[in-house]
Amino acid sequence: MPETKGQGKFDWAKVLNAVTLILCFFCLLIIALTLRPVAQWANNQNICVEQEIAKSQAPISWGVRKCNGRSKVYQVK
Repeated sequence: MPETKGQGKFDWAKVLNAVTLILCFFCLLIIALTLRPVAQWANNQNICVEQEIAKSQAPISWGVRKCNGRSKVYQVK
């Protein structure tokens, strides 16, 4: 009966690669979950700017200032 080479040996390189990939996956998952509120805020900002531009026919810069609460600072008296 022919013996297979390395049948009882454990391949540590494959185990290390698997553990590294799993660790990277979880790190990227945590980053994605923590950036989710920023993505929601950016989406709300886009909606607000689009509504301000449509409502007042002003340029985009005015809509951005209005949505950030700084429109009174830039008013010309």
